[in-house]
Amino acid sequence: QVQLVESGGGLVQAGGSLRLSCAASGRSSSNYATGWFRHAPGKEREFVAGITWSAGITYYSDSVKGRFTISRDNAKNTLYLQMNSLKPEDTAVYYCAAALYGNRWPIPKTHIDSWGQGTQVTVSS
Repeated sequence: QVQLVESGGGLVQAGGSLRLSCAASGRSSSNYATGWFRHAPGKEREFVAGITWSAGITYYSDSVKGRFTISRDNAKNTLYLQMNSLKPEDTAVYYCAAALYGNRWPIPKTHIDSWGQGTQVTVSS
C-alpha cells in the first residue's frame, strides 16, 4: 500500500495562492490514481481534484475548476495542487488520496486505498 505525506498548507488572504504537495512512497506507487479531497468544519469530506493512474487525465470539482491545478511529477512520486484565487470558502483540511488503478474521478471515498494525514488551508477575508 502507498503512504502519503502532505505539505504546503497555511494561512493566506483571499485572492492569494498556495501550493500543496503530496509525497508518495511504497511499492507500485505509480499504479495509483491520486487526488485531493478537503474537509471543512460541519461539512462532508469532498472531492477537489484528481489524476488517473495511467493516462494522467485530470478532473476537478466545479467549485475549484479554473482556479486550482493538479499535477504530478512521476520521477519524484509527488502530487501537487496549485491553488490560485483562493476564497474563504476554500478553508479546510486538505487530504491527499490514492486509489489503485483508478481510471476516473471522483472515486468514492469508500474506494480510496490510502489517505494522507491532512494539511490545513485557511483563507482569510
